[in-house]
Amino acid sequence: MGKTIQKAVFPVGGMGTRFLPATKAIPKEMLPVVDKPLMQYAVEEAYAAGIREMIFVTGRHKRAIEDHFDTAYELEAELEASNKRALLELVYAIKPDDMDCVYVRQPRALGLGHAVLCAEKLVGDEPFAVLLADDLMVGQDQADGGATVLQQMVAAFGQNPGTVLAVQDVPREDTRRYGVVDVHGASDRMAEVFGMVEKPKPELAPSTLAVAGRYILTPAVFDSIRRQPTGAGGEIQLTDGIAALIGVEKVYAFRYQGKRYDCGSKEGFLEATMDLALANPELSAGVRAHMNRIINGS
Repeated sequence: MGKTIQKAVFPVGGMGTRFLPATKAIPKEMLPVVDKPLMQYAVEEAYAAGIREMIFVTGRHKRAIEDHFDTAYELEAELEASNKRALLELVYAIKPDDMDCVYVRQPRALGLGHAVLCAEKLVGDEPFAVLLADDLMVGQDQADGGATVLQQMVAAFGQNPGTVLAVQDVPREDTRRYGVVDVHGASDRMAEVFGMVEKPKPELAPSTLAVAGRYILTPAVFDSIRRQPTGAGGEIQLTDGIAALIGVEKVYAFRYQGKRYDCGSKEGFLEATMDLALANPELSAGVRAHMNRIINGS
């Protein structure tokens, strides 16, 4: 049985330019899907997987993330005085008492690999998870008590220690948008990775299995990232660091059960908003009625 995963890293230093002007003053990770910011969905997923130390790699314009997970004395006092217990419990639930939040600055946006390197001293010599908050992941049957995507990955890591990459099948014409893995055992949920290509042309892609925004990494990735040359725009790529570990330690592709919403795109963000609104018992009837009116042109 492998080590347990105690720490999660959230790289949140990006500028969110695809959502300008909304993200001029608000971090993209704080954009709400229904009634919770993207950042909270990711943290709740990590917490459900048993992780209690959340490491945020931020930038100078991301103070709202720190504020969100901090204590809001004035708000709590107002809700207490107004006897709004349900809302007060919602506020308390944002940061449970047994959860620690730690913040480190990424001085320059030099890529995902660089962001992960910024967390090295906080992670230490142990395996850890990385979650990209603008990939909103919902596990299959999660609303009914099913496992979150990261819970599934942590369980898989426990049986097969090593680097674990969440992957999904994508249309071949979309491989140019993702890191794509070459695996043996293409029908297996957990398959060993023998190669990775960053954003290959469809005709050159080794498969249609694309890496999604969830990773379990070993501390060996830090030295591996440091050894990689910088890529386009001077960025340090996480994919390159992971690819260099293939053959040195086990790297697995894990087909998760669930759905990924690319909330870094406007289309994915809107899809997530509609789907989660329809799954919300308080909202579903009204939202469905409105969508039917649109479809029927009334």
